[in-house]
Amino acid sequence: MTSVGSGSIGTGHVDRNMDLVSKLYQRSLYPSVLEVARGNRLETPLVVDLDPTTVCDLACPECISGGLLNQGQIGKDRIVELAQELAASNVRAVVLIGGGEPLLHRSIGTVIDTLFGAGIHIGLTTNGTMIDRYLDQIAEKVAWTRVSMDAANEVTYPKFRPAKRGRRVFPSIIGNMRWLAARKRGRLGYSYLLMQRLAPDGSVLDTNYHEVLEAARLAKDIGCDYFEVKTLVDDDHYTLNQRAEDIAVVERQLEQVRALTDDGFHLLVSNTWDKVRAAVDSVEPKNYHTCPTTELRTTITTSGVYVCPYHRGNPAGRIGDISRSSLAEIWQKADTTIIDPARDCRFICSRHPTNLEIQRMRPDDDVELLDDYDPFF
Repeated sequence: MTSVGSGSIGTGHVDRNMDLVSKLYQRSLYPSVLEVARGNRLETPLVVDLDPTTVCDLACPECISGGLLNQGQIGKDRIVELAQELAASNVRAVVLIGGGEPLLHRSIGTVIDTLFGAGIHIGLTTNGTMIDRYLDQIAEKVAWTRVSMDAANEVTYPKFRPAKRGRRVFPSIIGNMRWLAARKRGRLGYSYLLMQRLAPDGSVLDTNYHEVLEAARLAKDIGCDYFEVKTLVDDDHYTLNQRAEDIAVVERQLEQVRALTDDGFHLLVSNTWDKVRAAVDSVEPKNYHTCPTTELRTTITTSGVYVCPYHRGNPAGRIGDISRSSLAEIWQKADTTIIDPARDCRFICSRHPTNLEIQRMRPDDDVELLDDYDPFF
């Protein structure tokens, strides 16, 4: 019998929601995963990353989607139609995300209502400035909300996440998170991207490395369910080398953060930081040429439908145009093999372990299936 592992988050706790491999073995999802393992295609993907808009009210210098911003949005009528298409399909989960701020789309409330009404699980990645506009819907209908913060206070926040026209937004975002924490049914996360800027001589100009512990304390005080630490990658998704002394600064604080954790507050550390800390090569070779995950999950944006978020905006990874065709039509004709992981995905990919597991699966495996708990894989 094949046993299924669990995702450790470095605190003694186990968080199944972060273990992408184990999620494959959920009772209602496994038959579809097995179809993909057999080399077959599904009628629709099971998970959709949906970018409603490229508009954002912040101007973050390190934004990995900076080159894709301010290029319009999915039309207000079309996105409602798309939500209805998703509601009538076999899609199990939708992540509202994007280089822009998803809550800035004026039809987003209708989208949330439509997806939730169809039993589709909803995830939301947001900068938090607009949570108050949709507080009731987010609190009642969103399975998880992750707020990108990257700072612990009002001094550091505008250095890395400046608002347009110089507005002070940090206090209002914290207020929005407190309101949501008091009412939410889903999970709320405080996301902390480790960033620093260096001068030509290597000296540090700006950094948020020193505020990890302070931010974690704030996250717990707000009522967040987890504090997530991630590391900056370059525009091609490769991790960046870090100095030993800077790694040590973060690691000392993470040890103190672990002391804050309990059954209601978890620390999540990204696999990219673990790789950086261990000085693992930023190149992750892959010995396979098709990506099974692209048959299970896709990305819909203003500029097109792409095989995955890593290739958002990459013409080579584009499989259709949602403004001209339905998702069903695009998916039926899609060639998800246009991206060759061995050639095009040499960065550290969060889906790599999932792909290896699917490639290993056999129809006659004696597998211990798990009760359904989280369709976001």
